[in-house]
Amino acid sequence: MTRLDELTIRSLGVIDDARVPIGPGFTAITGETGAGKTMVVQALALLRGERADAGVIRSGEERAAVQGVWIVDDADATALVEDAGGTVDDGELILGRALTRTPEATARSRAQAGGAAVPAGLLRELADRLVAVHGQSDQQRLRSAEAQSAALDRAAGAALQELLAEYRAAHAAWTDARETAERIRAEHDARAAEAARIREELEELEALDPQPGEQDELAALAHRLEHSESLRADLGEAHQALSNDDDAPDAVTLAGQARRLVERAAGDDAALAEALELLVQADALLQEASASIVTALDDLERPERSLDEVQQRRAELSGLERRLGRPLDEALEAAPAAALRLAELEGDEAELERLEAEQARHLEAATALADRLSALRRDAATRLEAAVGEELRALAMPNARLVVEVAQAEALGPAGRDRVTMLLAPHPGAEPRPIQRGASGGELSRIMLAIEVALADESVPTMVFDEVDAGVGGTAATEIGRRLARLAQHCQVIVVTHLAQVAAFAEHHVRVEKGTDGRITASQVAAVEGEERLAELARMLSGSASETALAHARELLEESGAVG
Repeated sequence: MTRLDELTIRSLGVIDDARVPIGPGFTAITGETGAGKTMVVQALALLRGERADAGVIRSGEERAAVQGVWIVDDADATALVEDAGGTVDDGELILGRALTRTPEATARSRAQAGGAAVPAGLLRELADRLVAVHGQSDQQRLRSAEAQSAALDRAAGAALQELLAEYRAAHAAWTDARETAERIRAEHDARAAEAARIREELEELEALDPQPGEQDELAALAHRLEHSESLRADLGEAHQALSNDDDAPDAVTLAGQARRLVERAAGDDAALAEALELLVQADALLQEASASIVTALDDLERPERSLDEVQQRRAELSGLERRLGRPLDEALEAAPAAALRLAELEGDEAELERLEAEQARHLEAATALADRLSALRRDAATRLEAAVGEELRALAMPNARLVVEVAQAEALGPAGRDRVTMLLAPHPGAEPRPIQRGASGGELSRIMLAIEVALADESVPTMVFDEVDAGVGGTAATEIGRRLARLAQHCQVIVVTHLAQVAAFAEHHVRVEKGTDGRITASQVAAVEGEERLAELARMLSGSASETALAHARELLEESGAVG
């Protein structure tokens, strides 16, 4: 079974350096007021990843540190540590937290798990699996609707948790469909304007049908047409130089003559083969160049498009580019994606119809699941009322009655539509009142303990109670001790108490004792057994270890079944 084995505390509050042994079952921590008992709870709070405060660092010290050793058999907790780079050796997990006072009088914190530096958030995640702390603030939390709902859901057990997971999935799907539909409706005008803009762009592109690179091609064509006269003159002269009908020698004729002469000479000199090959190529290239010039001259004489037509097309393309506000090639490249976006925007009505149908389907499913949750909670409320009532009678509240009211709200929430309210009727005939208004601090302590005992399970292996017996005494205190001992049969229980009637039921007893040398005050922590434990219980009863107090302490131990 997972449990806390020991705490080491250094420079925390009045505690200088202490090792706190924690046994399995029920451990009581006692000491005089101001001795530092709550520093044990504070140490656990730090190991649970709670906020670090420089005020807890011992006066005169710059650094405080706490360390907890857990014996764990929780595979999930082990996996969390190992995923963070830590190790769990032979089932032993060490968690640590160090605080350093800064010049700004705040605390800088460092956390460790299994020997690895980890964020405090990991300690919080581990704490949910390892230890639950119930203190004065937790009693106040019991006044909240959230805490009351959580207690009832624990009472409903695994069946409710499974159903709740199914409900949350349906509720999330309903919420997503609803929010998506609301977003589309809210953005309707903007989406309609965007669709109109995209549609106009695509229609203009389709009407004008620009081609990639067309503007550059048109610019080159316009330039050629604008300079057609000079081009004709230059090309005509070039053609004359390459090939002419006059008797004057031209390049093609001369190249042909040279090729034939070298061809004849190559029969007598093999070294001329390379020169002959080059002349063959030159002859062919000159003839191709002449043909190309002739084609270009024909194009200039009979162009496919007039200069006016080309300039008109260029003006149309430039105007479209200005209207689009970006280069045409860029618009053409983006056109397929724009068409898809337009199809999406034009499908808003159909999408809204689909979402509304989906929303209705998920709402129907979530409502049906919420009804089943309500039924489970009502059944659990009846069982919890009976179980807590039995515990309250044993805790010196024999006539008190806890009422767990489950009312339905109109709207669905993340956990259903139930409003859970815990009410207390302190005596027969009294009208039940919400515990946040009708219960005293002492009654809240007992109600919280009664709920914990009634819901006792092994979901959290270690439970810590800080002054759970505040505001009670006598028979009620004895019954609190008895109930804590009963709870310790299911999990490890650590109790900070000032009542001997509670401490007497513990299997292990730790005393926090304050001392001073006249200059420095410090507290020591040690386990007490036998006569030392008897003396501590006597001190708690009467302030001294008188014979009468010792006899009373011995009676308490005998009543609890502990060995004195």
